[in-house]
Amino acid sequence: MFNDKQLQVLNYELDSSRIKTREKGNISLSYIEGHDVIETANRIFGYGNWSYTITKLEQVSQEQNHNQNVVICYKAVVRIIACDISHTKEIVREDVGFGSGVAKTLSDAHEGAAKEAVTDALKRAMRTFGNQFGNSLYDKGKNHYSQPNNPQLPQQQNTQQANNHTQAYQHHNNSNQQPQHLPQDYSSLYNLGLTIMEQGNSLVVIGDDIFSKRDSIKACGFRWDGASKLWYKPLEQQAA
Repeated sequence: MFNDKQLQVLNYELDSSRIKTREKGNISLSYIEGHDVIETANRIFGYGNWSYTITKLEQVSQEQNHNQNVVICYKAVVRIIACDISHTKEIVREDVGFGSGVAKTLSDAHEGAAKEAVTDALKRAMRTFGNQFGNSLYDKGKNHYSQPNNPQLPQQQNTQQANNHTQAYQHHNNSNQQPQHLPQDYSSLYNLGLTIMEQGNSLVVIGDDIFSKRDSIKACGFRWDGASKLWYKPLEQQAA
C-alpha cells in the first residue's frame, strides 16, 4: 500500500517540537494540533492521495455556565481514505470526536463546538497511522521530551525558499531560520524534488527516482550506504 519512503517516515518517532500541552483540571494533556495533522498527511500521503468526510455531526448538549455563557457540545464522526499513488488501493479509517463551544451567542458556541468536534475526530482517525499522527502520545511509558535526536519530518518553511523547494526541514524551535547544520547550497537537491532529513547522527536524502539523481547528490557530499539503501552524510562532517 505505502511505498518505502512513506513507511520509513511513518515509523519515525514523533518529534517533540510538534507536541503541545494543555491543562484539563489537574491533568496535563499532550497533543498535536489539527493543522499539524493535515500538513503531515499532505507530506506523507500526497495532496491528492487522501481525503476525509464528515459522516456525522450532531449536537449533544446545551447549557449555560456561571458566567452566563452558552455552552454547547457536538459529536462528530470523520472517515479518512488514504490511497496509494496509483489510486488502486486504499485504506479507510473512522473515529469519533467531541467538541465544546463556549460563547455569549448561540451561533458562536455552535461554530466553536462543531469545528472542535470535527478536528478531534480527524486527529483520532489519523492516529491509527502511527507515531507521526500522535498515536505514541497515548503510550504513557514514553517521554518524548527526553529524545532530542528524534528524526524530523520535512515541512515547508515560512521563507522565500519555500517557493522554490517542495519540502524542507522541521525546526526544533519553530523559528524561520534554517538549522545551522543545513547549508543553503542544498537548493540543487530541493529543485530535483529531493528531501534532506536528519536521521540519528546523519543527514539523509530521500525522494523519488533517486538513482538517476545520484550525481547531484554526490556533488553535495553524500555517500551511498548499501545496507540501509540511503544516501547519507554524518552531522559531524556537515558541521565541519
